[in-house]
Amino acid sequence: MPGLRRDRLRTLLLLGVLLAADLYFHLGPRVRRRLRPRERPPGCPCAHRAATSAPRPAARHVPPAEPDGGGPGSKLRALFAHPLYNEPEKPPLLGPEDSLLAGPEALRYYRRKVARWNRRHRIYKEQLNLTSLDPPLQLHLETSWIQFHLGISRHGLYSRSSPVVSKLLHDMRHLPTISADYSQDEKALLGACDCTQIVKPSGVHLKLVLRFSDFGKAMFKPMRQLRDEETPEDFFYFIDFQRHNAEIAAFHLDRCELGSPSFRILDFRRVPPTVGRLVNVTKEILEVTKNEILQSVFFISPASNVCFFAKCPYLCKTEYAVCGNPHLLEGSLSAFLPSLNLAPRLSVPSPWIRSYSLAGKEEWEVNPLYCDTVKQVYPHSSSGRLLNIIDMAIFDFLTGNMDRHHYETFTKFGDDGFLIHLDNARGFGRHSHDEVSILSPLSQCCRI
Repeated sequence: MPGLRRDRLRTLLLLGVLLAADLYFHLGPRVRRRLRPRERPPGCPCAHRAATSAPRPAARHVPPAEPDGGGPGSKLRALFAHPLYNEPEKPPLLGPEDSLLAGPEALRYYRRKVARWNRRHRIYKEQLNLTSLDPPLQLHLETSWIQFHLGISRHGLYSRSSPVVSKLLHDMRHLPTISADYSQDEKALLGACDCTQIVKPSGVHLKLVLRFSDFGKAMFKPMRQLRDEETPEDFFYFIDFQRHNAEIAAFHLDRCELGSPSFRILDFRRVPPTVGRLVNVTKEILEVTKNEILQSVFFISPASNVCFFAKCPYLCKTEYAVCGNPHLLEGSLSAFLPSLNLAPRLSVPSPWIRSYSLAGKEEWEVNPLYCDTVKQVYPHSSSGRLLNIIDMAIFDFLTGNMDRHHYETFTKFGDDGFLIHLDNARGFGRHSHDEVSILSPLSQCCRI
């Protein structure tokens, strides 16, 4: 019995020591932290230097506090109050070599285009014995699309402070159309559209070129899916529908919004201005097009809606038709870039192109050291091209676009010119899924 009591005593002493240690090392510090007055977190180490240096510019408007961490003293508010976010933009000094177009040459080219269009339009009316009281088109130099073209520089498609973009978006949304046609790449597919292919040619995605009364042009992509409809997880990226609102959202993600620092996260300005519009498919497409093939693919659905389909008229009628309600159809309009005759562009296959097959894999998908090979190949070996590709990969990751098989640059700006972020319609397909493989250029090259 005495031995049993001694064992119990040892056990009680051991438990007491453990409890005292727990109180001293764990519970005690927690209680002291709770009772201590709240202190402000240490500030940025360079804040004193920034405050005592040159006079600070007038601060921009800081967004109102948000309930989720945007209150006074929050890290987000402190970030937007930093001098870097309040630095007024200093427009870069542009020389002739920095602007994409030479003004006089571009205007002469556009005048010839307008004169040619007026002549062909008159001949077309005469052949159909149509009388028109409409005066010939006149080219006005102050139109938004001309100013947009003249404002393209080696720094982006438009400057951060340019008022032209808002005017261009307004014009694309409201100006009447004077012609509608297939795009050049779709015309090249005429007679070669095989709907049995796994990878559908671009012609089956119903892209149309609309021309407005100011002679500006835009690429029209109609609404194919409901807004909240996600891409099924069993779909391959190359058979997914193209979404009109993905083009619009990609433009706003890419651009900078004046007066709102939170929109300066990317600030690329490499996506052509894009806006949504309700298009009357009868008045603004069918009645203004001169393309007989496009005219022939319009029909009235059993629900009395006006519909049209892509250039597989004998194979893909039902699968690819889109319909108005009964005439109005929502879609996106992306501003055209200058003609290739004025501003040649180089189309380059992406080093991180995906395998457009059901089972194949590209080298970058199986070789984690793939970037070492890319960095040894021109133009990625000596220019900023690789950094621009990584920028584009980050942009594509945020949009969820896995379909970046090529990229384009303006040849005038050389190997260091920015990449144009065209064709974003396959983005935003699955908001609940992050496709990390899109970031392979970043993760494999480890530079930004």
